[in-house]
Parts: sequence; C-alpha cells; structure tokens
Amino acid sequence: MPLTFDDLLARARGLAKDGRRALLGIAGSPGAGKTTLAEHLVRELNGADEPWVAHVPMDGFHLADAELDRLGRRDRKGAPDTFDAAGYAALLRRLREEPGGPDGDVVYAPGFERVLEQPIAGAVPVPPTARLVVTEGNYLLLETGAWARVRSHLDEVWFCETAEEERIRRLVARHEAFGKTHAHAVAWVLGTDQRNADLVAATRSRADLVVPATTLPPARPDA
Repeated sequence: MPLTFDDLLARARGLAKDGRRALLGIAGSPGAGKTTLAEHLVRELNGADEPWVAHVPMDGFHLADAELDRLGRRDRKGAPDTFDAAGYAALLRRLREEPGGPDGDVVYAPGFERVLEQPIAGAVPVPPTARLVVTEGNYLLLETGAWARVRSHLDEVWFCETAEEERIRRLVARHEAFGKTHAHAVAWVLGTDQRNADLVAATRSRADLVVPATTLPPARPDA
C-alpha cells in the first residue's frame, strides 16, 4: 500500500516513548519540501492539546554573512562548510539529554530569517514539555566532518524525495521571492544549489524512510 500522511503521523507519534524525548530528522535536497512536511507534522501532532512536539530547523546554524566573507565562502552559501555543524550536533545532544517536566529548562535554538538571509540567535524555544523534536535540513545524513555527529542523536531520519523538475521550479521561485532576479535565481539554483542537492541525494540510502512527493502536503515556497 502507498505511504500516507496518516502513516507518517503514526510513525512519528510512536517515536516518543519510555518517558524520554525523541528526535526525528527530516533530510532532503534544497526545495524537496522538508520544512512543509515538518510544519504539517508538528501542527497535526500537537492538535488542540498542550503542545508536545517542537520544530527546530537546521538552517539556524548558517554562518553569518560577515563570517562567510572572512572565510571566503559567501559565493557558495548553503554548502556544508557554511554551517556550524558542530554547534548543530551539540544542540541535538542537549535536546536529547535535557530532562523534561518541571525539572527541565527551555532550550533555545537559533532561527533563520529568510528576508535577511541571516541566523537569529535564541529564536526557537523548545519547552521542557516537548517530548518529540522534529528537525529538518539538508545534511542530516552526511558522514563528513562534524556532520557525522548528527545522526547518532536522531531516533530516525526520513528523506523527502521530489521530482527534480518540481524541486528546481520551487527553488527558483524561492530565490525570486526573496529578491533575486530570475536570471540570478536560475544561475544560483543550477550552480551552488545543484552541487549541494547532488551531495544530499547521495545520502538517501542512509535514511530510515524515504517519503515520496505523493505523500507530501503542498509545499511552501521556502520549504
């Protein structure tokens, strides 16, 4: 039988057990729909009750443009070495180890402001009541450098798979929505973004579950 969104909800719900906090990772190439899937999961799982699921995107660990300029990496922003991978892995470890309930503390994660294209410190609060944390990003299954530390902190990693033509269309629209001309957007998508997408696609076999486009809800432009 085809995988359904209800199947995904049941699988995610089943990760939170034994009284400990669980972490679900959602990986995929740029434009594959990771953010959309994560947001739908969190909204549906939380429902109208007290929120017990939190969303922590990887994008908050982008290095700031000033640091990318210093390192000479601004022209390939979004590549693996333009993130604080070690900081991301450390946050995941803390989220897993932080006690919940009345003895726990709020854990603050950085967010990412797409209009500014800059990380924002302390923008994402994870309350001690969160028993499941959904995190999403390109490089959750990468096995090089500090990225190799990420997988061990995640209970499962799902891989979003979307047809290349649709993925590229979304990416071009995203870059245009945030200020690039059509020509600049296409050049960036087929250059920097495509190199990153190829790298991410090579990690697909390491995922616990591949989520096809037919299972995904309609994607946001910035997903």
